[in-house]
Amino acid sequence: MTPLIAVQSMENILPVYRQTPIGLLFEYHNLNRQFDAFDNAQLLVGMCMDNRKHLHMPDNFAYIIRSGGANLRYSEFKVSYAIAVGQVRYIALIGHNNCGMVNLNSRKKLFIDGLVENAGWKRDKAEEHFMQFAPMFETGNETEFILSETRRLRLLYPKVIIAPMFYLVEDNRLYFVKEE
Repeated sequence: MTPLIAVQSMENILPVYRQTPIGLLFEYHNLNRQFDAFDNAQLLVGMCMDNRKHLHMPDNFAYIIRSGGANLRYSEFKVSYAIAVGQVRYIALIGHNNCGMVNLNSRKKLFIDGLVENAGWKRDKAEEHFMQFAPMFETGNETEFILSETRRLRLLYPKVIIAPMFYLVEDNRLYFVKEE
């Protein structure tokens, strides 16, 4: 796994993100900063849909897009909307450990059986659905995917500051993903 940078004090916030909405997100979530009042979103958070994660931040502070693996490949219009209409200039892209979008093929049977049993699908349609979409949503290594998605989004939105971040499920803390 790519190294993570812990944020346990203000000094641990990388200088490029200090005094920005990304730094504030760390202050709210990791450092228990008292909430400020916001009328408009300050940043966009792209994070996994996993139910084990919850961010500690004030109301109206961020747009949030939740997608398996924090994969924003098919959410560009929503990202563009937050930037163009919402006027955000910062994106926190947050992956996490033990993500279900890693090694999807290992969950193929569970996925198909679940659609058959829980949704009433025919087995052949459930298998076709998995085969069609699993390659699009497989992320591979969690931190490597966050770094590659950060690079992709930086090319798409060159004036937006994008921070690759990681959420450890065990301690409910945010970390920076170390960039080369």
